[in-house]
Amino acid sequence: MALSALSGDEQGVIFVQLCNVLDPGFAVALSSVSNELRTATRVPLQQLKTDHEAAAALCRKLGHQNCKALREATQVHWYNNGLTADELKLLGTLGSVLPALERLSLQEPAAGPDSGRQLAEGLGAGVLPAVTVLYIYTTPVGDAGASALATALGQGALPRLKELTLFHITIRDTGLVALAPALRRLPALERLDLEGNPIGDEGLTALVAPPPPAGAPPRTGGLAKLKVLDLSRTQITDAGCATLAAAIDSGALPALEHLPLASIHLSDTAIDGVHKALSRARGD
Repeated sequence: MALSALSGDEQGVIFVQLCNVLDPGFAVALSSVSNELRTATRVPLQQLKTDHEAAAALCRKLGHQNCKALREATQVHWYNNGLTADELKLLGTLGSVLPALERLSLQEPAAGPDSGRQLAEGLGAGVLPAVTVLYIYTTPVGDAGASALATALGQGALPRLKELTLFHITIRDTGLVALAPALRRLPALERLDLEGNPIGDEGLTALVAPPPPAGAPPRTGGLAKLKVLDLSRTQITDAGCATLAAAIDSGALPALEHLPLASIHLSDTAIDGVHKALSRARGD
């Protein structure tokens, strides 16, 4: 069907779907195709202009020459740029127009306490489709941010993610319990680093040994490709180690090769039990 055959409202809907805040040229050109489109797109075109200006300012703050440079980047590393919570939220929404990005590292320790949630809430279906490596360091994410990230992953964000580092971002048991089901559904996840977060046995259990629903058979799948699980500087106890060892022995982590447990107050017996289970699983 020709675009001109559609109503003004229908043309406006199509126009909004084609808006790209990092590359608004096509939408701007389309808006002048017909009188109907000029009328239907007047308001969204003004919003696109406002959003593009904000995105361009953010690109410059992050050290990119222009929006095109960010749009075509395959790796970005943003450290201590002084981003605000609103800018982190905007950054999250830009994920839908970064099709080439494969590796993203973010460290904003001075951001506000709500910044991690704002960032995660900007993500959604189809966002960051090519990203395989995501590092978030010392950025205030917390339990609310972890829950928002879980929602984004459940909607289809980061579908190719292989490595996820959530280093010292104040996630506790509540956050990991919310995030664990989404992590277990990531088909390609090979490395998960939770170092420095105050998570304990409850969060660990939700991740590696979630109980099946009443009357259901034992769970299968989930973390099937996970090779590295870093739990250093967390707050798991000997009981958590026992849960971890049992999960390994049950085949719940079939690909696991490396399991750092540094700087945790654990007994030698508990650590030895985990290492023996890992050795048995690897056939050492």
